[in-house]
Amino acid sequence: MHLEPAPLFTDVHPGPEGGVAHWAETSDKKRIRIGHWPCAGARGTVLLLPGRTEYVEKYAPSAAELAARGLAAITIDWRGQGLAERLLPDGRVGHVDIFADYQKDLATMVRAARALSLPRPYFLLAHSMGACIGLRAVMEGLPVQAVAFTGPMWGISIAPHLRAAAWFLSRAMPRFGQGHRLPPTTKAEPYVLAEPFENNLLTTDREMFDMMRDQTKAHPELALGGPSYVWLREALEETNHLASRSAPNMPCLSYMGTNERIVQVARVEERMENWKGGRLEMVEGGEHEVLMEAEHLRRPVFDGVAKLFLGTPTGR
Repeated sequence: MHLEPAPLFTDVHPGPEGGVAHWAETSDKKRIRIGHWPCAGARGTVLLLPGRTEYVEKYAPSAAELAARGLAAITIDWRGQGLAERLLPDGRVGHVDIFADYQKDLATMVRAARALSLPRPYFLLAHSMGACIGLRAVMEGLPVQAVAFTGPMWGISIAPHLRAAAWFLSRAMPRFGQGHRLPPTTKAEPYVLAEPFENNLLTTDREMFDMMRDQTKAHPELALGGPSYVWLREALEETNHLASRSAPNMPCLSYMGTNERIVQVARVEERMENWKGGRLEMVEGGEHEVLMEAEHLRRPVFDGVAKLFLGTPTGR
């Protein structure tokens, strides 16, 4: 596999020393970015799958938390975000042609982990949209020993009176050549720049919120705004499809903040109630991004994830 050096911005909240980024090409010729952080004596590597709008550098603090617990980490800029190839002329709009394309990005990430000889076994830690991508991948045989999800996007939180409109517009607008446009209530500006810290949907920790804001200001090429109508259509269809499938036979731990307002809580609860060997942990007072919550909230999450991963028998 051919990997080329790529930028890794370390001027704002760098992760563990030795972090490296690479350009990689997917099977359909899209350029994505992959970043990884070493860990001396690592007992495995965590595949960190970010959510929509996110980017490699945002997970540097998470890589540090994992390294402190004996795990190396690798993460990715999905197509259409971060420094990966943007898919629309207006690169501020989040977009994917079909949701299954993200599986090509993940397959490239796994190949990169192997090419880089990152320590095995592999584990999966996936957030929000990454958890949607990761769930399908695990269902289809992703070579990991155990999985953990945070704020999993297995359904999107939409007000009941707007849900029918969201389904209708996400199908109708592309038919009229408007699938690249932003749905109502969404903005081209990144959430952390458009909204104040007070009552934000992501985290109760001002330092983490400021990190996201500072990284985006320092490197505006990382920034991403709202999703396109096509992305919304694809996400709604993908989450509905996954809800119809049985949980995979895989040790699983999911975390969700008690103040979750971005993903559909009932979908997460239903999935975990029917996951044999799976468990849902609620983070009291937490918002959507529990990996980037206040220290007293995120520490137990990383402890639980490490315990699950390092206590799982190898051999899958």
